[in-house]
Amino acid sequence: MKPTIITKSCTLPDGRQITIETGKLARQADGSVVLRMGNTMLLATAVASQDAKEGADFLPLSVDYQEKFASTGKIPGGFLKREGKLSDYEVLISRLVDRAIRPLFPDDYHAETQINIQLISGDHNALPDALAAFAASAALSVSDIPFQGPISEVRVIRIDGQYIINPTLEQKEKADLDFIVAASIDNILMVEGESKEIQEEDMLKALQLAHDAIKVQCQLQLELAAATNKTQKRAYEHEVKDEAFKEELFKLLYDKVYDVARQQLKSKNDRSELFSKIVEEYLNSLPEDTTVNKDLVKKYYKDIQKTACRNLVLNEKVRLDGRKTNEIRPIWSEIDYLPSAHGSSIFTRGETQSLSTVTLGTKLDEQLIDGAMFDGTNKFILHYNFPGFSTGEVKPNRGPGRREVGHGNLAMRALKQVLPNLNESPYTIRLVSDILESNGSSSMATVCAGSLALMDAGIKITAPVSGIAMGMISDSSTKRYAILSDILGDEDHLGDMDFKVTGTEKGITACQMDLKVDGLTYEVLKEALNQAKEGRLHILNEMKKTISSPKPDLKPHAPRAVTITIDKDMIGAVIGPGGKVVQEIQKTTGATIVIEEVGNKGIVNIFANNQEVMDAAVKRVRAIVAIPEVDQVYDGVVKSIMPFGAFVEFMPGKDGLLHISEIKWERLENMEGVLEVGEQIKVKLVEIDKKTGKFRLSRKVLIPRPPKKEEAPSA
Repeated sequence: MKPTIITKSCTLPDGRQITIETGKLARQADGSVVLRMGNTMLLATAVASQDAKEGADFLPLSVDYQEKFASTGKIPGGFLKREGKLSDYEVLISRLVDRAIRPLFPDDYHAETQINIQLISGDHNALPDALAAFAASAALSVSDIPFQGPISEVRVIRIDGQYIINPTLEQKEKADLDFIVAASIDNILMVEGESKEIQEEDMLKALQLAHDAIKVQCQLQLELAAATNKTQKRAYEHEVKDEAFKEELFKLLYDKVYDVARQQLKSKNDRSELFSKIVEEYLNSLPEDTTVNKDLVKKYYKDIQKTACRNLVLNEKVRLDGRKTNEIRPIWSEIDYLPSAHGSSIFTRGETQSLSTVTLGTKLDEQLIDGAMFDGTNKFILHYNFPGFSTGEVKPNRGPGRREVGHGNLAMRALKQVLPNLNESPYTIRLVSDILESNGSSSMATVCAGSLALMDAGIKITAPVSGIAMGMISDSSTKRYAILSDILGDEDHLGDMDFKVTGTEKGITACQMDLKVDGLTYEVLKEALNQAKEGRLHILNEMKKTISSPKPDLKPHAPRAVTITIDKDMIGAVIGPGGKVVQEIQKTTGATIVIEEVGNKGIVNIFANNQEVMDAAVKRVRAIVAIPEVDQVYDGVVKSIMPFGAFVEFMPGKDGLLHISEIKWERLENMEGVLEVGEQIKVKLVEIDKKTGKFRLSRKVLIPRPPKKEEAPSA
């Protein structure tokens, strides 16, 4: 039976078209669509269990974005030659979608839900990362899964002052501003991106233009859902509720919780202990045969605690740790803490601490990228680690999760804007941030610590970068709100916004925003950005007390690098047959040599840990690529002896004939006993044959000519 296919389309501001069809593929999923823009096609499916698992009190939502290599006509690398675990790039796109759609599921909906987005056809003129959330929302819209959407997502860039929605790859690489924005028809929900030190007003304009395009895409999804008759969502009941008991518990415990919050305790553990004591005392006061649902008590107590802490801020402008709304926690930092690292720093803000290291490597250390849409190498790597002990928890080390990948990527975006041109640098740079303590905004601590470590390593960054996490607490009924600078972990959980902004003194280099509330106006967003700027500059000033600019040189034990540009034709001479020459140089000098062809030139990068090794390697390479010059004197080595003279290697790989008549001024009858193989002698290049390119050498011209014998007197 031929399927019933429904197709809807919309246009971008420049006239390009996006189409969505449903009813053709993956029809057993609760919702499925194929989104197409140019030759890029995404298959998005949404499936949810009918019931929640017993005891579930959260939404078990999983979002997986995967790029099929066949979509761009490639075969995966590696031994298995098949798609495996998600790459970091795919994880980052999965996070973008998750962050955009998760807030729009009902709070009491706890059924296991899975969103899969697959790139089934790829096109660099229609980048898929800015279309994934659009496709996911459309799949949910044509399902009966409870979802309070639709939402959509676009990329906005700026080139020469002109803003472009969903650019091509070529346009994206020229941009000074690159944000991915997700929103509903009414509100912005998520922002992620980077920029080249832009101003706050530039960012606001980009968000407004992105939101205008998103509204059109959301309207398309409403029309699609209506055409499929999926506007009615499934009924569910995943929570045990007792509103009367909830009200009773509020009356009993709210004031006690509020009083603890007002104590303005600096320590997270001290606050947690007092909050826990309140509910423990209540539970201990219950008789043994009580019918009170203790799980319900714990659930409602979380609501009480959240409400009390939020009201404290709104009523009294007082935060849990006693700070003002725009006040930054105490900061201290240190550099050169680790003597063997190429660069290191400690950055501590309140109860959040990062120990960061910089390691310099060669081209051989570049990260290889093998993806369906993108492949190549990466010379700046940033890894973020978040061990359990940083929050006093017991947690097995299972490798980086999605959170670690996302936080590391944000810090990488922030810092790469100030790095020297990596295309012209011989180094691969790896920056690692190990979070040793955490109470809010560890990704921003990574930016600050990373900036300090880069300067300690002597990397010539153009300016130090700092970062700050902003929060907000609001009450829609009273229109009251408070914007919080440098939020605690607790304020992140109980607040309505997590807005991270990084930048230099000149402007913004990266941002990440997640909203958990409707109705954030551009006026409030502008206020948050301006307050963030004040906080960023304060943090920068604190960092400058430790180090304000890069050290003048690398650490003594860091690898030195020298780059030599040679003619393309000389690459083979430096490498030698089967790599024999370059391997011999590395073995005898101890240097590392990397050779690559760039355009019509050869680039020889030489790395060494001390100047003596570097000088020896550079001398060897320069000798190989040097062009022989007539009338120049060289140190030669006798390679072979013939009856008519000797062949002498006067430059690496270059032999010349030293004729028997050019060895001494005296006439030699034969070569016996004159020279030995391996003997070192000085020779002068006297001629290069124009036809054959052969070299003619002379030794006697370097020896003083003996005086002529006086002729005997005639008889």
